[in-house]
Amino acid sequence: MATGKTEKARRQRQGDLRDGNLRVKGENFYRDAKKVKHLNMYKTGGPVRNAKGDIVKAAYLQDTKIPTARVDPNKRWFGNTRVIAQDALTHFREAMSDKQHDTYSVLLKRNKLPMSLLDEKDTTESPSAKILETQSYSDAFGPKAQRKKTNVAVSSLEELASMTAKDNEAFEEKQTLAPTLGLMGGVDTDEFSAEAKEYIFSKGQSKRIWNELYKVIDSSDVVIHVLDARDPLGTRCKSVEEYIKKECPHKHLIYVLNKCDLVPTWAAWVKHLSKDYPTLAFHASITNSFGKGSLIQLLRQFSVLHKDRKQISVGFIGYPNTGKSSIINTLRRKKVCQVAPIPGETKVWQYITLMKRIFLIDCPGIVPPSAKDSEADLLFRGVVRIEHVSYPAQYIPDLLAKCQRKHLERTYELSGWKNADEFIEMLARKTGKLLRGAEPDETGVARQVIQDFNRGKIPWFVPPPEDTEERSGEDKKAHYKRKRAEREAAALAAEQEEYNKEVEELESGDEDAPAEHEGDENERKFSNTDFLVHQQEFSSKHKELPMQDQQHPDQQQQQQQLRLLNLLRQQQQQMQQQQQQQEQQQQQHLQQGLAHGQTAGQVTQNKLPLDGTVNQQVSLSMMSSPQTQSRALQHLNALQQQQQQQQQQQQQQQQQQQQPHQQNYNLISLQFKISYCNNYNSSKKDVLRTWPILKVLVYKAISLRTKISV
Repeated sequence: MATGKTEKARRQRQGDLRDGNLRVKGENFYRDAKKVKHLNMYKTGGPVRNAKGDIVKAAYLQDTKIPTARVDPNKRWFGNTRVIAQDALTHFREAMSDKQHDTYSVLLKRNKLPMSLLDEKDTTESPSAKILETQSYSDAFGPKAQRKKTNVAVSSLEELASMTAKDNEAFEEKQTLAPTLGLMGGVDTDEFSAEAKEYIFSKGQSKRIWNELYKVIDSSDVVIHVLDARDPLGTRCKSVEEYIKKECPHKHLIYVLNKCDLVPTWAAWVKHLSKDYPTLAFHASITNSFGKGSLIQLLRQFSVLHKDRKQISVGFIGYPNTGKSSIINTLRRKKVCQVAPIPGETKVWQYITLMKRIFLIDCPGIVPPSAKDSEADLLFRGVVRIEHVSYPAQYIPDLLAKCQRKHLERTYELSGWKNADEFIEMLARKTGKLLRGAEPDETGVARQVIQDFNRGKIPWFVPPPEDTEERSGEDKKAHYKRKRAEREAAALAAEQEEYNKEVEELESGDEDAPAEHEGDENERKFSNTDFLVHQQEFSSKHKELPMQDQQHPDQQQQQQQLRLLNLLRQQQQQMQQQQQQQEQQQQQHLQQGLAHGQTAGQVTQNKLPLDGTVNQQVSLSMMSSPQTQSRALQHLNALQQQQQQQQQQQQQQQQQQQQPHQQNYNLISLQFKISYCNNYNSSKKDVLRTWPILKVLVYKAISLRTKISV
């Protein structure tokens, strides 16, 4: 009854607009297509028979006929596949180990290789842990045991019983003292007992904090470990790093040294930590940050490497109060995470969007348990809130040991204390923190000093370990001196090669020089007069030169170059002085000539331009008497003639300087070499050694047309 209307209403209500004829066989109002397929599954199990009842098609897996097997005609069926030689395997293993230890390389794709055979096995484990690999339990114990006597570390059963009783007593004692003791972090405590700690020093180790940490690690593609630049090794969570390396090897780990503004630049922690993982120096600040561009560029590179993912997540982990939330605020340039200078401000993990494909995850601070860390170490790392510490004055001696005395004197303007008690008393009386009876408030002063220590008001840091590989047992300054000596030796060797080439060119090029310039007597006189004037001075100096040249030829060459430069500088200074004197004379002439025109009229005078010319404009129409006008005109004409003469002289000098002096240079150089050998009793070797410097001197003498004394 009314089935058609009900079916139509159902289709409209469920949005089923299919045609009624297009449906699966057996699908109706009571059965859908899924149910029909499920029922049809039961019908395909039996055999198919014909009209006579013979089996035409057997049921599934009941056919007695065996099908003909055919093998693909491929040669790889009859040969080895993925075969590698032992040498190639060793080479590949070494290359792979180098890449694995490279902190700045990223594994994008893993090949189909038997990595279990390529990876080197860890041999640091004790052999007793692998006893089952050599001998099964059934062979040692049970009815089929083949070993007649068990291997134990005792000689008798009585000794075994006494040892078991002692171990049981030690275990029970640990169980009773467990509520009052700190966590030992997996360290063997058989030889020592744990020191009692306050409850406040167990912060950052609760189950809730570790659950938040595992959430962040599981959700992150890149894990950023934030370290305090003042104590990077102290704020490093090695247990978390080992967990990531073992359980999540595909995740990328990065070190970020925050608060790098509180340490000097020579503290090379970045270089030291880069051997393990990529390390960046950072200073968190919304207005004035450092390292922000490098970190963003690194995250963009990771997003490019993982193009197959829609987005990547970056998790921040580390000790409390190291600046994880501050770094996120710096990257976003606004306050998106709640920050405070006290530990424990971040309670739960938080997602922040940095870009379209990059998300940041903030995590609460964690403190991995360790027996090596004392209460003072945890307090100085900012793990504990200072107001919750019962007696903070007991940690002041450790604080004074970490800081330098001059920094404390400069910060608090105190001096002369001998121990921690005197320091607290002097600081309390200076700041006015006194109790009844004028007694110092040790607790309040100690809390203030520890707070200044944690917040960076007192300079302190842990120096990085020395790099013995680079220094190789020698001091840093000695290392730099040795490198500098090597560079200087290489430079001297290069100069010596150039000098030898020049000597060879001179020997080969000056053989024909006497035949070309035998007839120029004037130029020969010019060379002799220019270079042999100061014979006595040069001969007196030349007597001492051979010993110096034999010992230090390079130093002698440098001294000669300096002498030449000094002579050229003196000549330039003389020319400048002459030009200044000429300009002063011109100004005096102008002042004398215009003295008459200033009383009768108006004279306008411009400044001297750079080229030495004088531009003068005299309003003659304003002069009343014709005598003054005629005198001014005569003086102006005389000045113009002087200017024209000076310009002509300058042009002639420039033309003479631009003309080539190659002929004079060749003749004078040859004559100077001959006269040098004859007059000063020097060998040809000495002449050739000093000739590259004298060659420059000869050319300068010709171009400047001046006499130069050597």
